[in-house]
Amino acid sequence: MKPITNIPITTLHAFEGHPYKVLDNEEMSALIDSIQESGILTPLLVRPLEVTTDEYEAISGHRRLHAAQKAGLETVPAFIHAIDRDAAAILLVDSNLHREHILPSEKAFAYKLKMEALTHQGASRQVGEKWSVTQISQTASESERQIHRYIRLTHLSLHCWTWWTRGGSPSPSAWSCPISLTKPSGISQS
Repeated sequence: MKPITNIPITTLHAFEGHPYKVLDNEEMSALIDSIQESGILTPLLVRPLEVTTDEYEAISGHRRLHAAQKAGLETVPAFIHAIDRDAAAILLVDSNLHREHILPSEKAFAYKLKMEALTHQGASRQVGEKWSVTQISQTASESERQIHRYIRLTHLSLHCWTWWTRGGSPSPSAWSCPISLTKPSGISQS
């Protein structure tokens, strides 16, 4: 097991393009209170950034990192894993899919991020997504068809995306909503 290291918060960065929202809501307030009272009980998982020697990218623990910043901590406990971005993306997705409150939009971008990482690693045997989606399906306990549906959501036009994220149709069974797809680049996550 890797040792836990206390890392200065100023040297930590969020994983670029991570699909999970960090919201300042009641749950965050409770987490801040907990951290102020007991500290961070579960260390973050980070990786060294390639272009620096003393800065890190958070793989798991974005909410804890945000709460620690709000609580005024100067350092946070973390496990440091020297892995590439694709391996980190897969870990990021796998370590967050078990969360109790995960939005369908977060799942959509998470599955897309993992599929792209698997493809970059050479895990896709065929043109497109087929084998990567199969692999995601096996670890996520969702059908390949459902994974494809989630990934398709990342290609919604801005109009449909806005309608859907504001409560238009959060149920996967209602995904036959008027979908108008944009170019493959899709929409931004912000």
